[in-house]
Amino acid sequence: MQILERYFQLREHGTSVKTEVLAGLTTFLTMAYIIFVNPAILSQTGMDFNAVFVATCIAAALGTLVMGVVANYPIALAPGMGLNAYFTFAVVKGMGVPWQTALGAVFISGIIFVLVSSFKLRELIVNAIPYSLKLAISAGVGLFLAIIGLKGAGVITGSEATMVTLGNIHSPSTLLAVFGFLLIVVLEYRRVTGSIIIGVLAVTLLSVALGLSEFKGVFSMPPSIEPTFMQMDLASALNAGLVGVIFIFFFVDLFDTTGTLVGVAHRAGLLDKQGRLTRLKKALFADSTAIMAGGILGTSSVTAYVESAAGTAVGGRTGLTAVVVALLFIAALFLSPLAGTVPAYATAPALCYVAVLMARGLAEIDWDDLTESAPAVITAVGMPFTYSIADGIAFGFISYTVIKLLSGRYKDITPMVIVIAGLFTVKFAFFH
Repeated sequence: MQILERYFQLREHGTSVKTEVLAGLTTFLTMAYIIFVNPAILSQTGMDFNAVFVATCIAAALGTLVMGVVANYPIALAPGMGLNAYFTFAVVKGMGVPWQTALGAVFISGIIFVLVSSFKLRELIVNAIPYSLKLAISAGVGLFLAIIGLKGAGVITGSEATMVTLGNIHSPSTLLAVFGFLLIVVLEYRRVTGSIIIGVLAVTLLSVALGLSEFKGVFSMPPSIEPTFMQMDLASALNAGLVGVIFIFFFVDLFDTTGTLVGVAHRAGLLDKQGRLTRLKKALFADSTAIMAGGILGTSSVTAYVESAAGTAVGGRTGLTAVVVALLFIAALFLSPLAGTVPAYATAPALCYVAVLMARGLAEIDWDDLTESAPAVITAVGMPFTYSIADGIAFGFISYTVIKLLSGRYKDITPMVIVIAGLFTVKFAFFH
């Protein structure tokens, strides 16, 4: 205990081993849904479900462990919601890119993340992006998750006449998915720890009871990771046509991680007097390590999880919280039969609920300034309507630059925004 006390500086942070363990358990329960949802999403690319399950657990454990031991922050990492959807539906299914190539793009984005963090380009890029577009990107990813979740639940379906229409709402699976979403919302409102995982498991249990899905068990030895391990195709990922894909992996993860780190640290009182993270470089090292590990193991980009705030809310203040979460992800490796029992419509409510959380960023946009709100809306709605996070972000940067220039608001545009808008324009002109 004394070793833990000294290494993690528990007394200095006003916490204890007992509190940190409780915080770690709380954080894990709020984000454990990812061990079911991530394989369900990525397996639609043709990747082996069980191998992705193992990759998800190990990548999350590795990234979270490094965050705890090296950076000493109570922040957990796992494959990001939104990034896994982009990997599956935009890159592999949308562009026809083999999943091995997409994994290569993930790995390369991790290398870029390391370089950008090392040379302090991160601050330059993050600070240069307009606040309205940052909010819109988060909300747009949420809306993208919503349309995927609604489709997976059977609430909506394709239509030649109207593009999209109401699905078969009399279907038992659709009704269970709707119930799952409502259950998650109510439990979250009542501040029940692990509301998302409870919702997913409740729908799964009802599905098995009604004979809609097969119960495959709960515990077993971890399955093989061989089908996805070291399967990344770096040579193909360096193709000029995938530069935009690598950029989006990097770009979305950069904002997601930075925003989560600052937000969770602020809630936990871990920022310095200037509002900065004193060990930011170490925290970003943990994230970039996890991204590269994810590419090697066989999962989409790993990022910091906002659910870490649940752990800090019960007193988690140091990296010991993160270490506990990492150990629990390792323990979760023995739950592969349970993961295989969860049907797709049981994870759909989780996607829709995360969409609700992410969409609230739209409320902070300055709606009285059309030069800010119009590009923001274009960004947010562009993602679900084009079924592409990348295209939504591209529309946002290009429209922001053009609208500001034509409105005479030259001073609002930073050189970095112009460069990014220019790169996206070239992408549409020559590589789309």
